[in-house]
Amino acid sequence: MPRMLRVDALRAIYPELSRCVVVTNMGAAPAELFSLGHQPGFFYLWHSMGLASSVGLGIALSRPEQQVVVIDGDGSLLMNLGSLTTLARYRPANLVHVVFDNEVLLSVGRSFTTATATGTDLAAMAAAAGVPRTATCRTEEELRSAFTAALAARELSTLVAKVEPVGPPGYFIDLHYIESRFQFQRHLRHLRTLSPGKEGGQD
Repeated sequence: MPRMLRVDALRAIYPELSRCVVVTNMGAAPAELFSLGHQPGFFYLWHSMGLASSVGLGIALSRPEQQVVVIDGDGSLLMNLGSLTTLARYRPANLVHVVFDNEVLLSVGRSFTTATATGTDLAAMAAAAGVPRTATCRTEEELRSAFTAALAARELSTLVAKVEPVGPPGYFIDLHYIESRFQFQRHLRHLRTLSPGKEGGQD
């Protein structure tokens, strides 16, 4: 059964993402998200495979007034499965964890399949860990519906999006990772200065 392209899936939820604090894993996802339009609330975790969910959790706990979204991958999550139990333990209502599952380690040349290629179900693992809201999505419409519902529910969610093992033509992002870090930090500080009625807006 054909699966969606990750860039199309990102495009389907981009209007909502642009209003959130977003932490991505490394590799194809940040390059594709950047291609759709960079926002100061987007933080790309280069050279930190497996840590997007942990970084996102820390931000969600320290800034509960902000909606945080983690963009992850199957390979990255499998490197740090313990993060699911930690997410479930603290259960931040303002965190949605989106996992793009292409069943391969795409960023290293599709050299290895991941466990999801042979039956591992990441959404079921998240549910078993105690994440209260989970879903597996196979179309852009399913992902957009599940994503908007998760935002509205204000409940810790893990949404697994099954995508084709296809990446962008290039992985270049026209934003140095050091500048990305400081831009993101400045943005979070700016959000703190906003009135409660405006909290969550963009620069």
